[in-house]
Amino acid sequence: MITTYIKRIAEEDLLEKLAASGAVLIKGPKSCGKTETAKQYAKSFLEIDRDKQVPVIMATNPQLLLVGNTPRLIDEWQEQPEIWNYIKHEVDDRKAKGQFILTGSANPTDDVKLHSGAGRFTVVQMDTMSWQELGYSTGIVKLSDLLQGSFPNFYDAGISLDVIIDKMLIGGWPTLLDENTKNALKMNSGYVDLLCEVDMSRASGVKRDPLKVRSLLRSLARNTATLVDNKTLEQDVKTTDRNDLSRNTITEYLNALSRLMILYEQPAFNPHIRSSASLRKSPKRHLCDTSLAVAALGLNKESLLKDIKYTGFLFESLATHELNVYAKANDATVFHYNDSYGLEVDAIVQKRNGDYAAFEIKLGVGFIEQAAENLKKFKCNIDTAKMDVPKSLNIITGTGMSYRRPDGVNVISLASLGK
Repeated sequence: MITTYIKRIAEEDLLEKLAASGAVLIKGPKSCGKTETAKQYAKSFLEIDRDKQVPVIMATNPQLLLVGNTPRLIDEWQEQPEIWNYIKHEVDDRKAKGQFILTGSANPTDDVKLHSGAGRFTVVQMDTMSWQELGYSTGIVKLSDLLQGSFPNFYDAGISLDVIIDKMLIGGWPTLLDENTKNALKMNSGYVDLLCEVDMSRASGVKRDPLKVRSLLRSLARNTATLVDNKTLEQDVKTTDRNDLSRNTITEYLNALSRLMILYEQPAFNPHIRSSASLRKSPKRHLCDTSLAVAALGLNKESLLKDIKYTGFLFESLATHELNVYAKANDATVFHYNDSYGLEVDAIVQKRNGDYAAFEIKLGVGFIEQAAENLKKFKCNIDTAKMDVPKSLNIITGTGMSYRRPDGVNVISLASLGK
């Protein structure tokens, strides 16, 4: 188990937002480290899900729960969602910055009436730990540099497939930092069990069928890093798991998974292009950590080594997760590109000011040439009369080394990439 706290990339964002707003909401999947990070800066805290007095005080004098040194941490606030409105009014009355930090591993259900926190609350989105945070990546190739078009002049060795698979099995959970693969697999399977049997029902406010939840999770895991739609999920569940899930039930379950921040949908990029191709708008779907896909399917190292094609999709999901963590530190968003002519780019990272970089993601070195041609084709298709070309073209690889090709395309080992 983890014995010491490891600094998180999101901390810089948290500090900036505490200085700018009265309250900061830290969101992220359960056990990703939100509470421990918040406690590094909180001067007092309230654990709503553990303190048995909270429901009584909420019913009689809720303002008492907000008394304490600031910033005051309100942990798992969604267990008493009405506290949001009291915090909003308290921030208005105090007229001071950095009063509250809220953490939550689920968004409230849609029927909970919350006043807008605009102008009072800011949001920090946390994910499970990245390779740079875990110490697996040197971080020598910075996303911030790639978004400016620069690349360090160096060669950096890649890592073995065995190591990559081990890291995907364990995942980025802070509590599993010192665990071996065998124990991590058991812990992650337990996480999936609780998700199916408890968390989905709590997030929905409605009892959910654990077997059906598990079938949907397995289908999402099988189709990770793809544009799988609800119709395909319905058919996949029926044919593979021999379970019937209606389209409406799938929609409800997906909404609950999004509320729990277990499902991540990578939005489509919508650039100005020269060709007449139409742009696909469907999101690419991932689970929040590759270890959950592995656990949902009951896989292990041997099964991933035997099915390299699926492992490649899993690696794409991992690399997208890494880009997401590093993108947030650069005020950027991760998209994907897919058009009707069949041209695809795995990830587009775009800053708020419009600057962007394009990424193909390949587990091994065998597809590097094809990926480079794909990226150059994408760049040539940009309508430069209406928008700029990407600042850099990049291929993230697992087992390959990091270097710049003669044609200007950067090849980057995931073990070199950082914020």
